[in-house]
Amino acid sequence: MTDSSHLVSEPVEPLSWAELQALAPPAGDRVEGPTNAQARLRLFGRSEEEVRVVLYRDHHAWCPYCQKVWLWLEEQQVPYRIEKVTMFCYGEKEAWFKRLVPSGMLPALALDGELITESDRILLVLEAAFGPLGLPLEHPRMLGLRQLERDLFRAWCTWLCYPGDEAQGQQLFEAQMQRVSEALERHDGPWFLESFSSADLVFVPYVERMNSSLLYYKGYELRGHWPALDRWFQGLDGRSTYRGTRSDHHTHAHDLPPQMGGCYSNRSAQSAQWSQRIDQGPWQGLSDASEAEQSGAAAEALGRVLRHRAVLLQQHKGLDDFSLRCALSRLMQGTACQPTAGAERGLRSLRDRISVPRDMGVHAARLLRQALEDIASLQGPGQGPPIPVRHRRDQDPAPFLKCR
Repeated sequence: MTDSSHLVSEPVEPLSWAELQALAPPAGDRVEGPTNAQARLRLFGRSEEEVRVVLYRDHHAWCPYCQKVWLWLEEQQVPYRIEKVTMFCYGEKEAWFKRLVPSGMLPALALDGELITESDRILLVLEAAFGPLGLPLEHPRMLGLRQLERDLFRAWCTWLCYPGDEAQGQQLFEAQMQRVSEALERHDGPWFLESFSSADLVFVPYVERMNSSLLYYKGYELRGHWPALDRWFQGLDGRSTYRGTRSDHHTHAHDLPPQMGGCYSNRSAQSAQWSQRIDQGPWQGLSDASEAEQSGAAAEALGRVLRHRAVLLQQHKGLDDFSLRCALSRLMQGTACQPTAGAERGLRSLRDRISVPRDMGVHAARLLRQALEDIASLQGPGQGPPIPVRHRRDQDPAPFLKCR
């Protein structure tokens, strides 16, 4: 936790809401701009009349299977509309979607009005309509890589989600990671094939979650252990499509347990060290994003908080107007003012419930978490309500939809 002894030497007033609003960035172009979690329509320079695809994905922009299809559409620049649905883990699924898809399964996709579910089947249908991204998914080389991803997924689940012999779980996982590393090393570039392709998209969602969960629960530095995988992540970090869809360590570490049926720590010194840092900071330098793309991150975080501040003040007990302005002033100007007595619990409740990429990008979230922690630490060690492990209904999107 941050040492607050040096933050305040004399009383400082926070910026007013009007002053903060003046520092906020203009609204970005969600339709034609970079890949982003807030868009409802993506055109890539085409007209709305040309849109043939509707993607039904989760409000949280977290579902791994949705991420795979979302990335494919962005990489291929296929114009599409987005309809957002609540995953059961976060709240009640919308009745209109259950009428459309009785199973409630996400993602779903409509192509020329025909509804398709299951991410692999969706990708095959998209490939037939718009052409493959690299080799076709049913090419023999692609089939081998898709099976490798499933083998790695099963080994990860065995180690992370079932208490038992830690050494055996790690050994099984590393045996599959060795195969992944060898696949990546067959080519000069960072990708699974000669160039970026659907093979990489198949691996992205769960390898991203492996990187975060193994660090948090096992103290295992995946990228440090496997240089070829680190190069792959570096290659992904260079793609704006990936940057717009990726999550961060904190979001993955706390959203995975209810989805996976539990995640088990090995209670090592390394896992304790990493989990404390991921939860309480400092957040800069964590291995969930390149440090080279931070321009505008503070303003991005400010803009997102301003958009939802009324709901945030209602949702986080103890968070008051003055203390939130203190945190945002810290974010934008580096100043520190003493928050209201008892506000530290509300500040840390908000800190713990920033969701990436639903709310903002990785760097914006890091900076906002740090500002909230810096101001909370001036008041005391009090924490917000614990993050649930059986569900994430503390993140129900319903209250925020009125001001989206």
